[in-house]
Amino acid sequence: MKNSSLLSILWFLGLTVMTSSQGWGNQPSRPVKNTPKPTNLVVIMTDNHGAWTLGCYGNPDIRTPNIDRLAEEGARFTGCYSVNGVCSPTRASFLTGLLPCQHGVHCYLHSQNLQVGPKAASTLEDLTSLPEVLSEAGYQCGLVGKWHLGNNLEPQEGFSEWITMPHGATSRFYDAEIIENGEIKEYPGYLTDLWTERAVQFIETHQEKPFFLFLSYNGPYGLGGHLSREARNRHAGYYSEKELPSFPRRDPHPWLLNNRQFINNPVSIRRYASELSGVDDGVGEVLETLERLGLDENTLILFTADQGWVGGQGGFWGMGDHTRPITAYDGMLQVPLILRQPGRIPEETTSDILVSTYDLMPTVLSYLDLGEEMPKEPESPGRDFSGALSGEPIPWKNEVFYEFENTRAIRTDEWKYIERTPYGPDELYHVSEDPGEETNLIHHLDRRETGKELRARLHEFFDRYADPRYDLWKGGGSKTKLLVFDAKVVEPPFERRQ
Repeated sequence: MKNSSLLSILWFLGLTVMTSSQGWGNQPSRPVKNTPKPTNLVVIMTDNHGAWTLGCYGNPDIRTPNIDRLAEEGARFTGCYSVNGVCSPTRASFLTGLLPCQHGVHCYLHSQNLQVGPKAASTLEDLTSLPEVLSEAGYQCGLVGKWHLGNNLEPQEGFSEWITMPHGATSRFYDAEIIENGEIKEYPGYLTDLWTERAVQFIETHQEKPFFLFLSYNGPYGLGGHLSREARNRHAGYYSEKELPSFPRRDPHPWLLNNRQFINNPVSIRRYASELSGVDDGVGEVLETLERLGLDENTLILFTADQGWVGGQGGFWGMGDHTRPITAYDGMLQVPLILRQPGRIPEETTSDILVSTYDLMPTVLSYLDLGEEMPKEPESPGRDFSGALSGEPIPWKNEVFYEFENTRAIRTDEWKYIERTPYGPDELYHVSEDPGEETNLIHHLDRRETGKELRARLHEFFDRYADPRYDLWKGGGSKTKLLVFDAKVVEPPFERRQ
């Protein structure tokens, strides 16, 4: 996609064409009709973050007043699910509208692998991404925060401004390494606050032009050694004595491979809550900046997370990669999704339709009047649900799909079917009656037809969209190292599609 949008061209002409009577006698000047400025886009993405942790999704324990305000002033989706269980694949799907078996990023980028060093390469190089589309349409595009998709030292994919991390995992929020101006250096302060500060600077610098800010927090990040240490941020004192019962106290599930030390651990629970409230502070500062500059009514804010996360539900802690076999538990997949633009998206809109990571790019582009710029190749499975933002009923098949290496799943209003290749185990849950996924019905005779029908829909979907180069289930490879699948890794550079 290399053609500028008509909207941006008209906007540009509206600002630059001037009228004059010189050379035309005494004819009166004609008024110039200024074309409205294109809508700005601010995407705020959190890391390892389940929807259940937010007040607007029913959590009574964790303070998130600014994120809750987004929901009060915009549209909240109760059924948004990540397409994969870990960071890099879900971020690739968000930025391309494609499945892991289409973009080839099947697992997170491991330490130093593709990110910095002699083998550094962007895993999206062969694809057309959201920032590329917006850059071609005249938007100034900036990334602040986590990238985790390769070649981190310099701006990628249409971004012209860039501050990030040299890696994807988070081991600390203070004295952490960052990349700024192509250099790796240590930042002595609180990393969450740095991302907020740079986000505010980006908005202030580019307020006169349409802009796309990807504010990609690496918090709250409920993994790693820092969860065994008390929080240091300004919320630590508030949570220091709190029980936080919204984190279930359960014995670890037999499938849980990692993170057992965090389940039922009050230090870990309070640390996660503190880091999430730190992110919420940043959301508040972004809102204040947009209002102060008079930009809030011309800016779409999209708040979401890369993938879900659980803190005790079902006896799990973390995501699907922390279990064996890899799992597709609902809490690990359900992410917050809130969109806000005052005057255009009605306040307190709530939608229960099921949407996935791969639906977000086509929806955002349609909302920005750039739907025709959605890349046609490869074909995205994504669906445009922008009509739901104003409460309109839309024709919608309520189903979403998931894949993580050897595990694929389909989730509907009533059912979830999970299949693993080559030998299972497979699972079937009546999620409308068993939301905790406690009873696997895969071998129940009276549910055999339901399982067969869902299996057929699952295979039909992936047979339609999977790229043979990256279809792990049919001999394809991956751009990243894998956790459980025995498959080849495709070496960079990745040739751009023609």
